[in-house]
Amino acid sequence: MNKILLIDDDNDILMELQELITDLGFTCFCASNISEAITAMELHPDLELIISDLRMPDQSGLRLLQILAEKDEKAGRIPVIITSGHADRDDVVNLFRSGAVDFLPKPIHYEHLVTQLRRLFPLHQMS
Repeated sequence: MNKILLIDDDNDILMELQELITDLGFTCFCASNISEAITAMELHPDLELIISDLRMPDQSGLRLLQILAEKDEKAGRIPVIITSGHADRDDVVNLFRSGAVDFLPKPIHYEHLVTQLRRLFPLHQMS
């Protein structure tokens, strides 16, 4: 089963995303900050996608992209989608330059998210 890590410091958003993605037949792991996310990545080295908020109290989604790039080659290849309700154009450009595969403004348009999941997991049978 395809495994996705969700990172957001807003618990309501985290739970809503987890419910949506689990209902689509994916296995989800959740983290409320980058430190928890790094632990989750170590516990689940077979993660296939990360969806992360951009702005969080401890470290940003941009920092997460930098951490992934510094890790081994496999971890650096995990696709990352960044979400934010407060990103400007420069933020988005920097995210793509740092390796993000997509940017989803908040509130998240779930149709766009589902489209991205279908693109990233073409063989996955969505529930």
